[in-house]
Amino acid sequence: MSKPECIWDGHAQLAEGPMWSQREQALYWVDILGRRLYRHSHKDGTRHWQFDEEVSSVTERSEGPELLLTLRHGLAWFDTQQGKLTPILTIENARKENRLNDAKCDAAGRFWAGTMDFDAKAPEGALYRIDPDLRCMKVDEGYPVTNGPAWSADGRTMYFNDSINGRVYAFDFDPQSGTAGNKRLFLQLDKDEGEPDGMTTDSEGGLWLAQWGAWKLTRRDPQGRVLQFVELPCSQVSSCTFGGDSYRTLFVTTAAVGLKPEQLEREPLAGGVFAIPLDIAGMPANRFRG
Repeated sequence: MSKPECIWDGHAQLAEGPMWSQREQALYWVDILGRRLYRHSHKDGTRHWQFDEEVSSVTERSEGPELLLTLRHGLAWFDTQQGKLTPILTIENARKENRLNDAKCDAAGRFWAGTMDFDAKAPEGALYRIDPDLRCMKVDEGYPVTNGPAWSADGRTMYFNDSINGRVYAFDFDPQSGTAGNKRLFLQLDKDEGEPDGMTTDSEGGLWLAQWGAWKLTRRDPQGRVLQFVELPCSQVSSCTFGGDSYRTLFVTTAAVGLKPEQLEREPLAGGVFAIPLDIAGMPANRFRG
């Protein structure tokens, strides 16, 4: 396996939510605590947009050029050309101690977003499904920190993370109706294995899991067994996604938040974004159909 290459050394506090845009041939990601959205391409280099509140995920729209962003307590369209932000939906506005975190679309274009406790302690986070008509439904709750989701290659299993407690859950998923049920523990990480953070799946059914605090991410089979692992020069590995030519590049985000000066000396690339060429192909990110 190729060595990870740092394509952006920006020392993000909390780089997260990488998303490859096929139509733009560009990688997007966010720095949640830095309140920034980033875009990187070989043609245009790297640029960013600054916001007044946390921005935790970025998704493309099927119709229209705007991006869908998750902010502290809601969703918004964002026009990158005009820099215009248009709020469209509020979630958990009454829970001031919470914020939105990781989010992705399923194959039918429904948007799945998780919330979390700002202090990453109270089990007040939940999982929501937002349909293309912007109807919002709570699907599950009781998480201090949510991350994911991701879907199996056949679309019939949804994975979702209880990061603080080291748990990856699996749900039976109906791709047609968008219902998730039969929640069960898929994976329990030991403390020395870090915390399960962002994740993605490949075309062969492997689940790629970022393991926060463990300097690595792992590829796992449908039974949770490790098939491969990638070591990173950063301890806080936050998320990953496939992109590039034929979706054979794995892009990985990391974070510098909370690291002491002596730790930053040991990992000077903390908060950077990495690219890893692979022989295995991933799958395109689903777009929101709203």
